Amino acid sequence: MEELITFNFKVLQKSSKVSRILLNANTSRNTSFYAREMESENGTVITEFILLGLTQSRDIQLLVFVLVLIFYFIILPGNFLIIFTIRSDPGLTAPLYFFLGNLAFLDASYSFIVAPRMLVDFLSEKKVISYRGCITQLFFLHFVGGGEGLLLVVMAFDRYIAICRPLHYSTVMNPRACYAMLLALWLGGFVHSIIQVVFILRLPFCGPNQLDNFFCDVPQVIKLACTNTFVVELLMVFNSGLMTLLCFLGLLASYAVILCRIRGSSSEAKNKAMSTCTTHIIVIFFMFGPGIFIYTRPFRAFPADKVVSLFHTVIFPLLNPVIYTLRNQEVKASMKKVFNKHIA
Repeated sequence: MEELITFNFKVLQKSSKVSRILLNANTSRNTSFYAREMESENGTVITEFILLGLTQSRDIQLLVFVLVLIFYFIILPGNFLIIFTIRSDPGLTAPLYFFLGNLAFLDASYSFIVAPRMLVDFLSEKKVISYRGCITQLFFLHFVGGGEGLLLVVMAFDRYIAICRPLHYSTVMNPRACYAMLLALWLGGFVHSIIQVVFILRLPFCGPNQLDNFFCDVPQVIKLACTNTFVVELLMVFNSGLMTLLCFLGLLASYAVILCRIRGSSSEAKNKAMSTCTTHIIVIFFMFGPGIFIYTRPFRAFPADKVVSLFHTVIFPLLNPVIYTLRNQEVKASMKKVFNKHIA
């Protein structure tokens, strides 16, 4: 009888040990499962994105590659020549030329964010960008783009003071005020961009990882998130789209006021002001038109998106300073002097 009791006691002890082992194993598996679930829900699983590119046709890719490359190597040196001319000519010290030099610098920087990688990807079979690289490209795209939009606002303010308040121009647009405005627009571009990046970094990405574009931008990246992005899309439209639209309408209104004020001016002053304002308005449409098309509507893909993005990120930024220069006699004359002095 005692042997039977001892045997049963040992069996119970072994059963208890087995139960504890099974319980610990189940707990470990459950913890691992929930950890994986939490990682999938709150963490970024994707480490890279595949860019589908501008088009799938190799012939069209080659054609665009050649055209963009030629355009890039002709216009980009022109932008640097504008910067060098304004910096080296003592006669171009007015705020208008100070801001024009900064516009050329911002536009050249803007084209460097997208165009070089796009040209390399045209020659690559697999177009891959890392998650960090994508976020970095997106940040600088909106940082420089936001700063450029604010710079056009500052340039409109400069023209308003010069034409409508000429007696106060030297007081209002003094060098200290110009540098303060320049700092403010850089800070504004940073704030605008960092808001976008913070929202995107909070989104989980667990697949798919194919971006239907030739670069990383907010609309395409948000669509790949593994969660409901309706609220984030609204915030992005408010941050990018509404800001672009309000700047555009405000700039058009300001130039309308300027044009109304110069109607009674002398013929020579009127023609000069008209030429300057017309140039600014053309650049405003180049800068804000594609931005309004891309960012002020819900993030749905349209067939024209990639073409508009190509002009917005590569073509127009390089053209903007050139348009200003071709319609400004002082800058053209100074560039001829620089060219004859250093090259001819």
